[in-house]
Amino acid sequence: MKKHSVFSGVGAAMATPFDRNGNIDYSVLEMYIEHLISGGVNALIPFGTTGESSTVTDSEFEDAVRFITEKTRRRVPVIVGAGSNNTVRAAYKCAAARRLGADAVLVVTPYYNKCTQQGIVEHYKAVAKEAKIPVVLYNVPYRTCVNIEPETLAKLKKIDGVIGIKEASGNIESITKTAEACCEIGLDLYCGDDAHTVTTMALGGIGAISVAANLVPERMNKMCSLCRSGDYASARKIQFDLSELISALFCEVNPIPIKKALQLYGIDVGLPRLPLTELEKAHTKRLWSAMLSMGLIK
Repeated sequence: MKKHSVFSGVGAAMATPFDRNGNIDYSVLEMYIEHLISGGVNALIPFGTTGESSTVTDSEFEDAVRFITEKTRRRVPVIVGAGSNNTVRAAYKCAAARRLGADAVLVVTPYYNKCTQQGIVEHYKAVAKEAKIPVVLYNVPYRTCVNIEPETLAKLKKIDGVIGIKEASGNIESITKTAEACCEIGLDLYCGDDAHTVTTMALGGIGAISVAANLVPERMNKMCSLCRSGDYASARKIQFDLSELISALFCEVNPIPIKKALQLYGIDVGLPRLPLTELEKAHTKRLWSAMLSMGLIK
């Protein structure tokens, strides 16, 4: 498979809308897709961490991926979160995503099992073989208890279909080492932490997979565009302006705050599924204040 960038700029890490009965709300999902695309995002990323993928059934996953790809109509790439700590299930989800029209898949490292670095390589070999579309690695060690070491990236880059990595370690030193490795081997680097967007792009990133883009797609798009053009002074001004909003969006574990934020904004994506709970009142007040100061609510 020819290795190419599946997107550059900002991709929205989508929440999954649920109705009052806890089912996926397709009327809200359609409105939500249009909000993101009209706001200027360069890609849609459903069923990552923000999409509560671990509590979505296979049938829900397939129905929603089909719906999203059909409604998106190739206006932007759809990169479907298709990871699992069960390699066979991850491979199945990747194949299903391809069959249902996804442009690429985002595959998190196996979680809980705590495999070795060689286990990571073998996992992605098996997954990419079934995906047959571009694979973006997803490194988020504080959730998974396993980190993709920089030296492992060279082995992963050799796997047919692996074209990039979403780096969400949250650690500047780790991001820097990953960025250095990506530059050396030609692997696309995407920022996975909104607070580190400008930093990651200054280190060679080509874009961000962003939670904040759900609320401020235009501003996230502009920040990434400025970075791509080398205007880091203007880009970091946007980063500074967004800092309190971004902090509020992570005052509890993602996606609890962004689901509340979207509700406050007017896109009722409902409550998270258990074991995640609704945002606490004190944090809701902080989030509301941050959104008010950004002109997102009145």
